[in-house]
Amino acid sequence: MSAYASGLMTAVPGGRVTLTDRRTRGSWAVEVQPYLLGTVPVTREWYARVTGERPGTGEQSGDEGALPVDGVAWGDAVRFCNALSVREGLAPAYRVHADEVEWDASRDGYRLPTEAEWEHACRAGTSGPRYGPLGEIAWYRANSGERPRPVGGMRPNPWGLYDMLGNVWEWCWDLYDAEVYGTYRVLRGGGWFDEHWSCRASVRRRSHPTFRVDDVGFRLARSHPAAWGGAGA
Repeated sequence: MSAYASGLMTAVPGGRVTLTDRRTRGSWAVEVQPYLLGTVPVTREWYARVTGERPGTGEQSGDEGALPVDGVAWGDAVRFCNALSVREGLAPAYRVHADEVEWDASRDGYRLPTEAEWEHACRAGTSGPRYGPLGEIAWYRANSGERPRPVGGMRPNPWGLYDMLGNVWEWCWDLYDAEVYGTYRVLRGGGWFDEHWSCRASVRRRSHPTFRVDDVGFRLARSHPAAWGGAGA
């Protein structure tokens, strides 16, 4: 059964989103086409089922499989996308050559969201820093018990997406600033160990694509028209 058919992907409408960067004080608008986005971050159980690996670093418990996968590098997320695509009979979106990754937008496989897609989906038509009261929508330092929590346990945003803020930071496709930071990639969303100011729709974080830590995971996206599968979006 595909991720979309099993309810793990949500149809996101197109639109325009304005990104901002506190470091440079710059802002830029991006037009976003309709796409599919993971309803929740990729879980440990899902990651293990596809890859045979269990990189999560949190506590072992009965709901461990429902925790967001963490301890995954950007490259690990890319490889998961390709592996899941092959598993479901889709054309992998990424061509991987040693340390270089190319995204072929003509292919129908799974991929990481762009930074603009991520923020557009996070905001879900809202205009404030968050899509609801933080304590109701996100696991962060004040309420997480300083550990990751099972996905989908807090209130979703208006488009039905869970854990867009808090729980784990999420890798995006984009380079953060190639001229200054080279290959560093964008992270979004805030995590279970972060204070409230990091859990906002506009906050940008960066890290090297080989970086692995216990509050960084990812969620899937898919953009090819075939992904809609007659869903009537």
